[in-house]
Amino acid sequence: MSDLHRKKSIRLLLAEAADNEKGMKRTLTASSLIALGIGAIIGAGLFVRTAAAAAEHAGPSVTFGFIIAAIGCAFAGLCYAEFSSTIPIAGSAYTYSYATMGEFIAWLIGWDLILEYAVGAATVGIAWSEYLNNLLVNVIHTSPIPYQWCHSPFQVSSLGTHGMMNIPALAILLLMSLLLIKGTQESALVNGLIVITKVAIVIAVIIFGWQFINPVNHTPYIPEPTEYTTHAGLTHAFGGWKGILGAAGVVFFAFIGFDAVSTAAQEAKNPKRDMPIGILGSLVICTILYILFAHVLTGMAPVEFFRNEGGEASVVAAINKFMPGYKWLADFITVAILAGFSSVILVMLLGQSRVFYSMAKDGLLPYKYAELHPKFKTPAKAQMFVFLIVGVFAAFIPGDVVGDMSSIGTLFAFILVCIGVIIMRKSQPNLKREFKTPLVPLVPIIGIVFCAAMIYGLGWANWARLGGWLLIGLIVYFAFSQKNSKLEKHPELIEGGSGEDGYHHDGSSKDAGDLL
Repeated sequence: MSDLHRKKSIRLLLAEAADNEKGMKRTLTASSLIALGIGAIIGAGLFVRTAAAAAEHAGPSVTFGFIIAAIGCAFAGLCYAEFSSTIPIAGSAYTYSYATMGEFIAWLIGWDLILEYAVGAATVGIAWSEYLNNLLVNVIHTSPIPYQWCHSPFQVSSLGTHGMMNIPALAILLLMSLLLIKGTQESALVNGLIVITKVAIVIAVIIFGWQFINPVNHTPYIPEPTEYTTHAGLTHAFGGWKGILGAAGVVFFAFIGFDAVSTAAQEAKNPKRDMPIGILGSLVICTILYILFAHVLTGMAPVEFFRNEGGEASVVAAINKFMPGYKWLADFITVAILAGFSSVILVMLLGQSRVFYSMAKDGLLPYKYAELHPKFKTPAKAQMFVFLIVGVFAAFIPGDVVGDMSSIGTLFAFILVCIGVIIMRKSQPNLKREFKTPLVPLVPIIGIVFCAAMIYGLGWANWARLGGWLLIGLIVYFAFSQKNSKLEKHPELIEGGSGEDGYHHDGSSKDAGDLL
């Protein structure tokens, strides 16, 4: 049987980076990295998952959940920064683990990342569908899309109508997939405007909503431990510290994207100083905004509101009912969030297809998904296959289920990245690192503990879903990937293999392009 622990040669990966990147310019300052982080972090999670976490897990104490999630992100982010500054190759945690922990672990992470991006994009697509209906009813003043055509088969309305398929979510995912195939890129100006708009929404809700906080809704701030069963029949621990841990796992979705800061390590002017400032600074600012936002939202409306009528488009629903005279704010948020969600979907589908592409290029998935479109030069086949995966989740699975699946998938990847830093420090102590995670192994271990605690808080149903997905991945790996791996067919690519001397077996020199 093939070696499950065979690793990609780090020397060849670095050669590929030098060949592809041609030495990226170091232009980013600490403040630039903080701005990048804030733009990447604030997104669908805050406007959708906050109310879900309060309703199903923690009530007002969802604010403590944000703190726990932020701490886990901070320690994992420092580990990400070391990896990305040492091995600056596309593929995120998948590529890092291939060079440090071997092919089998890399496969698990890659497979896990496919889940993360797929259900992440699906979650935002479902949220987009909710806010579209809100736009139709409250802004345009027309009829909503019929319940059965904008909800999954597992959802039932208060009137007893069963959902069948979420067509708006499927439509926006298809549109964004086609844009990516064509190669359309968002301009820096549009991106910047969306970032400014998202931050403005958060600040506006905090400032205008503060005067509508009802202290009764915050009493008790940490509810007594009990259980809550959703309309779909799922039971969650509610209240107490177990409820707070569950809320942390749910709102963790609001932090997904912060690792975009770590991927910019090669462009930082002073990585050693700027990376921790960029990662921790953006997390601190966003966490403060998140805590204030959650405090206001749970203060305006009782938990029962978010469990029932305010479950969809929760922020707008709360403003419309509990902030008289501020319909203009609700309308502005509806339009802005639809634009912002579209941007997030585009980025998630891009990330998903690029991981898929990287794995296909390595032979771990069918090579046809590594083929580029003859005209647009994008991985069109990978993009459409990704759309099919994401589309199934968005059309037929409820938003709260896919949101939690994305969180648990990301947390699992973070744990493996933290482990990878410890392994690489021991196996590659002399490797050049533009940024070094401080206090290894303490920082990675703390990151592992916090991420594991959030996974625990998400409950057995999500553990089972992650386990089921990984089981499918194991079947695919041993049935297809292991024997079709590029490392299986080209042993010279393996760390410490016959090609490490830098020459072909006929004596001619070879470069990264020959091998990778």
